[in-house]
Amino acid sequence: MGRIVQKYGGSSVADAESIKRVARRIARTRADGHEVIIVISAMGDATDELMDLALKVSPNPKSRELDMLLTTGERQSAALLAMALADLGVEAVSYTGSQAGILTTPTHGNARIIDITPGRVVRSLEEGSVVIVAGFQGVAQTTKDVTTLGRGASDTTAVALASALGADHCEIYTDVDGVYTADPRIVPSARRITEIGYEEMMELAASGAKILHLRCVEYARRENVKVHVRSSFSDKPGTWVKPHDEVRKAGKMEEAIITGVAHDRSEAKITVIGVPDQVGAAASIFEVISDAGINIDMIVQNVSRLSDVKTDISFTLPMSDGRKGIEALEANKNKIGFEEVLYDDQIGKVSIVGVGMRSHSGVTTTFFKALAAEGVNLQMISTSEIRISVVVSTDEVDRAVRGAHAAFGLDGEEEAVVYAGTGR
Repeated sequence: MGRIVQKYGGSSVADAESIKRVARRIARTRADGHEVIIVISAMGDATDELMDLALKVSPNPKSRELDMLLTTGERQSAALLAMALADLGVEAVSYTGSQAGILTTPTHGNARIIDITPGRVVRSLEEGSVVIVAGFQGVAQTTKDVTTLGRGASDTTAVALASALGADHCEIYTDVDGVYTADPRIVPSARRITEIGYEEMMELAASGAKILHLRCVEYARRENVKVHVRSSFSDKPGTWVKPHDEVRKAGKMEEAIITGVAHDRSEAKITVIGVPDQVGAAASIFEVISDAGINIDMIVQNVSRLSDVKTDISFTLPMSDGRKGIEALEANKNKIGFEEVLYDDQIGKVSIVGVGMRSHSGVTTTFFKALAAEGVNLQMISTSEIRISVVVSTDEVDRAVRGAHAAFGLDGEEEAVVYAGTGR
């Protein structure tokens, strides 16, 4: 009847019984007459356990060998799922990312997909097999080395395969029943969103919502792949991610000004104190950060507390890059001419997202009043056309999320269910 790509996250295949449950779901889809391509993550916390093992062996493992190690988690779960399907009478074949034709850049640990040559996958589908592809990995087009696409990037693998294979849509199976107006672990009354446009989903993902990987949504938008987010633990309808115009045409566009509230505890803040207040000073700082391969998020510049002819510049970056950022700045201290660097990893980002704020005034006031009512102090503020983000102390994140969610009337009629607990 159709061709469907399904992706199952680590919480969905955490143990043998979970793999059997997933196999039964796939068998039902196959029995309905669909061609099925599966993208699978490593079991449960297998990737974290492999990383811990690597660090016990070597405090600074080579990135190439780390990729060789980490990709074994997905290969393990792919092979086990193929075995479980065989026991159900469903012909299945498992492939690594490279065997499936996923070609990437040579950057170990955070490679990007360049192209997919799915000839082998297509032949297996034509032979009547369910094809299982190990997510999160590929092969570098130039070096032929195994590469990984970054944590959580099995979502991206699935959408890329759906595009390359001309699939009807891509199903992302997780441990919640779809995309919610906030993380149900923090706001149990969060409401499931029936349909959401790519633009809003990208902002939510970029702001810390763990339900979909940001690059997955970017890829889906670029290639116009419809994504269906569902739970592997239930048969509830989930959430469709699709072009915004199609959401409107369906007549199901929520009237709420704000679509959802997202949060992120994975960032840190660096403050560069006593920067000369002159042309090019900020550029020299961010050139150093860029050369270190670090992506930054929010930036604030103020008159320095040291002198009115100097400035202080604060910016946020991934916490995992914190040490690298400090080292890069200290190595260029004399060149830039600043006084000192401060580092704070006890922060969190809270964001509200919604296309409705384009045409409604008072959104910022409502948001900030809600945070004030919760006693939340704002350290940084950033905005886009459909997003407002603030940086707060990490112990204030939950209060900020709940306060903003209530202020914009986003509560649902029933309590959301979290079936597992990893969020992806």
